[in-house]
Amino acid sequence: MADEIPADSPPAGIPMIRTVAMPADANANGDIFGGWLMGQMDLAAGNMANRVSHGRCVTVAVDAMSFITPVKIGDEVSVYCELLSTGRSSMKISVEAWRRARVSEDEFRVTRAVFTFVAINAEGRPRALGAEE
Repeated sequence: MADEIPADSPPAGIPMIRTVAMPADANANGDIFGGWLMGQMDLAAGNMANRVSHGRCVTVAVDAMSFITPVKIGDEVSVYCELLSTGRSSMKISVEAWRRARVSEDEFRVTRAVFTFVAINAEGRPRALGAEE
């Protein structure tokens, strides 16, 4: 796309998830479904939330989701997460997904959002971060 600008560098650190977009994840035009991409972002953010809370967490909100450029079949998708804030039982996590075509080293941000998670106990009730389940 004309408005794609190669990233100087993706976010610091290693991605929480890295995967390849496959044909089953795409529409008839070869563009990856937004729902598939959002699912990958939720998996990555959930991984971070589990590490922070030391236990089970649930997604309670997704704010400011914006799709910047499409992901195509065969693209490598890397999802990066950054912990923005914590409350007693909640966490806000910034999530960015980046794509790299198989034949290129250029990476492009494709979407970003802020996910909110809540740590829960075995009964499904909120618990303090780091508290025993």
